[in-house]
Amino acid sequence: MIIKDLKSKLEKVKLLVMDIDGTLTDGAMYYSADGEELKRFSTRDGMGVTLLHKSNIKTAILTSENSQIALKRGEKLKINKIILNSKDKTNALRQLSKEFSVNLDEIAYIGDDVNDLHAIQMAGVSACPSDSVEAIKNVADYISMYKGGNGAVREFCEMILKAQNKPIILNENW
Repeated sequence: MIIKDLKSKLEKVKLLVMDIDGTLTDGAMYYSADGEELKRFSTRDGMGVTLLHKSNIKTAILTSENSQIALKRGEKLKINKIILNSKDKTNALRQLSKEFSVNLDEIAYIGDDVNDLHAIQMAGVSACPSDSVEAIKNVADYISMYKGGNGAVREFCEMILKAQNKPIILNENW
């Protein structure tokens, strides 16, 4: 059950902005013997993004990492905007607001660490995975019951959709 104040914020969402490391991933960095970096993503989180797109809610990735892995994952999910190597997420969030012609209170943000703090405070509604740092847990509107890379994004996507009375399932020809 979504509390009334949170539900009213979720009803306005037109754009979901997501951090990568610790939010769409478990926050670990895996390396092969050859030095190749790998990241683990949840297919369930990816389906949450697909469900948002089916309901005409836009999505963006906003990460401080300059990672081709993040770019490839975003492309696979058909993320509307992918911003890599952002050292100023506050300004990037303002730019996303302009680019998508949405007000800040129509943006949902999910992140897990201190570099997400100001973006979380600016967004109309915010969430964080259960294993986020305390500074983020203290300001997020919602703390997921799931860890980063393990369903936190999917849970937030479904909350947005439910608040807007939109489906959380796909029809047969998706």
